[in-house]
Parts: sequence; C-alpha cells; structure tokens
Amino acid sequence: MTDTAPILQMTGIGKTFPGVVALDGVDFRMFPGEVHALMGENGAGKSTLIKVLTGVYGIDQGQIRLAGRQVRFTNPLQAQQAGISTVYQEVNLCPNLSVAENIFIGREPRRFGAIRWPAMRRHCAELLARLHLDIDVSAPLASYSIAIAQMVAIARAVDIDAKVLILDEPTSSLDASEVAQLFAVIRRLRQSGVAILFVSHFLDQVYEIADRMTVLRNGRLIGEYPVAELPQLQLIATMIGKELSGLEQLDGQAKPDLAALESGEPVLQADGLGRTGAIAPFSLTIHAGEVVGFAGLLGSGRTEAARLLFGADRADRGRLAVDGRPVALREPRAGVAHGIAFCSEDRRAEGLIGELSVRENIILALQAARGWARPIPRRRQDELVARYLAALQIRPADPEMPVNNLSGGNQQKVLLARWLITEPRLLIVDEPTRGIDVGAKAEIQRLVVELAGGGMAVLFISAELEEVLRLSHKIAVLRDRQMIDQLANRAGVDADRIMRIIAGGADDGGADDGDAASGRAA
Repeated sequence: MTDTAPILQMTGIGKTFPGVVALDGVDFRMFPGEVHALMGENGAGKSTLIKVLTGVYGIDQGQIRLAGRQVRFTNPLQAQQAGISTVYQEVNLCPNLSVAENIFIGREPRRFGAIRWPAMRRHCAELLARLHLDIDVSAPLASYSIAIAQMVAIARAVDIDAKVLILDEPTSSLDASEVAQLFAVIRRLRQSGVAILFVSHFLDQVYEIADRMTVLRNGRLIGEYPVAELPQLQLIATMIGKELSGLEQLDGQAKPDLAALESGEPVLQADGLGRTGAIAPFSLTIHAGEVVGFAGLLGSGRTEAARLLFGADRADRGRLAVDGRPVALREPRAGVAHGIAFCSEDRRAEGLIGELSVRENIILALQAARGWARPIPRRRQDELVARYLAALQIRPADPEMPVNNLSGGNQQKVLLARWLITEPRLLIVDEPTRGIDVGAKAEIQRLVVELAGGGMAVLFISAELEEVLRLSHKIAVLRDRQMIDQLANRAGVDADRIMRIIAGGADDGGADDGDAASGRAA
C-alpha cells in the first residue's frame, strides 16, 4: 500500500481556538483502497482534524493535498465536490423523502425542467444493487432502519464519485447484523479503490475492518500503525498515554470489607436493564456505603448505563429495584424521588446554569423536588448554601457570584453540592474530576470516600483507571456498550488487569473476585 501515492496527505496541520491548541503539527495520510481508523480519546483532536479536512474549520498552518493537488476548502460543499464525503453518526438525510430523492437531492436528472422520475429511480436501484442492497427506492427513507439510512448516505457519496469517504461513528446505533451488513458494503467500496476513514470507539470493529490506524493524543500525532502490528492492549496504552509498565502503583488504602457491605439490603439493584442502541442488558447491585466504579474507554457505555439507573433515559428492558422494591424510573424526577442523584459528565451543558449564581445553582435540585409552588425560604437557602460552601471548600465563598466565574474544580463542587443538599441514598458521579486541577481532584476524591464512609452508595465513573481503583470497592468493566465483567477491588486487581479485560483478553484472576464475579453480565 505504501508503494502507492497517498490519495490524501495532510502535513503539519495546526488549529488553535482561543486558549486551546486543538491540533499541533499533525500529519495524516490515506491510500486508495484502504480502511483507515482514526483513534484517540475524548479531546484528542479527531473531530477537529475531520472538520479541518472537510472545510468546516479553516487551518492555521500546514497543507492538504488531494490526489497530488494542494487544496484548501472553505466549506463542506467544496470538499464534497472535490471528492471528500462524510457520513455522520446522525445521518443528515430527509426521512420524509424517498430513498431515490435522498440520493439525488440537489442534482435530480431533469428534462425541460421536469424531474425524470423513472430514470432517477432506475439509476438509484442500479447504484444500490452494486452495494448489494435490494430495497424499494420509491419508499420513504423513514420506512427503513438507521442502518439502511446510513447505507443510502454512503450510496449518495459513491454516486458523486467520492475519493475519500469519512464514516464518523457509523455503527453507534446498529445491532450486530446491521454492523455486518455495513461492513460488507465497506469492504466492497475498499475493493473499488475508495479510501475510507473509519472513526469508532468500538475496538473490536476497528480491528475487524481497518487496515491501518492513526493515533492522536492531546492534538498531537502519536503514530501511524498497521492494525495487524498494534495489539489492542498496546493501542489502549498509546491512546491514554501510559505504558503498562509505567502505570503507578496505587496507594493501598484500607477499604471496608466488601462482603460486609453486601450483607445488607441493596440500595439499588438492576436486573437485565438495557436500552436498545445505547447499552446491552446488564445486572448490577449497589449497597449502602459501597463505591462501585465503572471502567472502560470513551464510548464503552458507562454514561448510558448510569443514565438508565437515574431515569435520565428510559430502559426498554429489564427491571430496577430501590431498597428491595421494584420501581420504574421513566424520568429524572422519579430518580430524585427515590433518593438517586446524578452529576453529569458535561457540567456546562447538562449541569450548571452559568448565568445563575452559586446559590441558585445549589438549591436548584432541592427546589425542583419540592415543586415551584413551595419555594424554599431565602433564609433557609442561605443556611443550606453556607453549609455546603464551607463543607466542600468552594472558593470564592460568595453565594451570589455567577457560577461561570468559578474555576472548573469549584464548578464541579457546586454541582456536587446541588445533589448532596437533597441527601441522596445513591450518588452517581460521571467524570467528576475531568478538566480540574490536581488539588481540586484530590478534594473530590476525598469527598467520595467520606460520603461512602457515612453510608451513602456511590457510583463513580472515570476514564482514569487509577481513580477507579483508588476509590472503588467493586469495579464494573464496560466495553462496546456491554458490561463485560465485575471485579471485587482486592489484591491482584490492578490497572494492567482491567486494561487487559477492556482489550478483550481473558481475565485470569477471577479466583480472587469471590461473589462479585457472580454479577458478571451475560
């Protein structure tokens, strides 16, 4: 493949946003007739690189060459006309139009100003037949599955003579049979000479379909590798920036005995809980005073599982019980009513209201639980907020300051205060230490330990294995939106072992896990 000239070559690409270097001298290349995976954790620069390539963003430095010719696009239409097409996770088609209309929208064959419907449908059927798709092209796109809609988008790209096809998380909403159908189409396109850029967090799928991969981290190129020469375990270490041998040994802080914690009545128990397209059915039990950690790469299903446990998303299968009694959590209000609190990983979009004061943000959940017809008296607000400003050491301790003016760590504490003020039985915290300084991170970790010590059940989600290991009594490991293992956090459970499980290796340490392993997902 390297004996052939690249169809696409990006050299020294730099892109800066105010205060952030998104891409720092990145090189990237693709060859005709290959599937190339672009890999990296959240914030690595994958989306920015694609948007620079397709003209969504301009570049600050570097150059792009397509088929040997230097190009620079100022909008996605220019990129498409040059032969670069993108199929996004959310297919950008019109479900109310027919399949044929979607494929030819904006370029319908006409004669004397009138659309030549028979010719358009005939050409569309021939195009789909080349992709081994046999569907009624006159039927509305809405009558078909998401998988078919994605293949229709791919067919449109093929018909406009795409040299480079970008597939951004194309399998995120597909089941196994639909993925197999999509991969069959990808392989046929590869054989026809199309260069395909494949972006996915599903490692098994990357290793099944891709020929080479490029790894980015923090906006920089880490390397380009033939897939066959980079084992999954080494890929994970490359993505997160730590070799296995370099992972620090964690402090072996004493934790309450897991068996003693599990002897009591569960605070929450999920049995075969799942949601189609989001997370496969899983079972999980959380007891008072227990910290359960979720470990897995971005896109593994950690957040999706947590949202089902809170009621932010509605499960379409399985059962859930709180304090031994069956419940149906169809909305967040139901979760709050049963003593469950959820700190979202996106504190800006789903947590805090930046224009409101610290005080208003902290009392928000408690006021919502009471109902707006029963406002919390201002004196009571001031008492509660002062207590949590002091308890969580929120700085500056000014309850009337707009929360936008606080640092990231103090914003995270405000979000925690909002939920702690409701005195929950179960606290779910999703990436509570992401993007904050070391001191604030240590304070939040210490708070989680104290809350569990006081009898609160905690579900702790973090991309940092060290954090999960340090805080958790039990660790649930997720991969490709499935809960694949549950481990008691005892001797022998370390970052190496969890990374091997995530990478798909056998867990050879199960004998240490005792009863915790019995909760392993099927």
